[in-house]
Amino acid sequence: LRFSAAGYAAVWARENTREAIFSAMKRREVYATTGPRMTLRFFGGWNFESDDALGPHLSETGYRGGVPMGGDLASYSGKGKKAPTFLLHAVKDPQGANLDRIQVVKGWRDSKGNVNEKVYDVAWSDDRSIGNDGKLQAVGSTVDVESATYLNSIGSHSLSTTWTDSDFNRKQAAFYYVRVLQIPTPRWQTYQTSFYGIKERPEPAVIQERAYSSPIWYTP
Repeated sequence: LRFSAAGYAAVWARENTREAIFSAMKRREVYATTGPRMTLRFFGGWNFESDDALGPHLSETGYRGGVPMGGDLASYSGKGKKAPTFLLHAVKDPQGANLDRIQVVKGWRDSKGNVNEKVYDVAWSDDRSIGNDGKLQAVGSTVDVESATYLNSIGSHSLSTTWTDSDFNRKQAAFYYVRVLQIPTPRWQTYQTSFYGIKERPEPAVIQERAYSSPIWYTP
């Protein structure tokens, strides 16, 4: 009762063969979900433009201009100082809940050797904005706990964006990974207790399923 159901591991392989799948694992071009079959793309580079996230060939642009999830982002070789840009794209499970938001989780090692972490909301659904406290407004909830149902009247079918790390320090080693959140849905035991007519429901009754990518690593 303390844990959600087992999830899925996804592999971006060039073809559906044993060799290609193991090659993708070695490249770390993989991501996981807590159960829903969401699709997630994540690329890092130095020259992605904002329009790249809206193009019809996002993955081709990502491979051509950067490295995919699990890759190592080389230091910028051009003139001047430049922050890395990231290309992100997520699509909901065709038979599941809409998407709430995309987050980038950044970790870095400071000059004292301490590892730090920060979460950025980079793309989200509906007419919301980040407040003065730096936090994004909650997407809301359509869950009816009694009947263990929800509606896709909030959230988005897909989310895409190009994000630049405005806090980037080229001298600090860092990693970036993506987290995609669905809108709230009933937790598995909520479905069970509703089906069997059990009034006492373990908490939490509502969760937000998610997907999370392999990191992209930056080393000075």
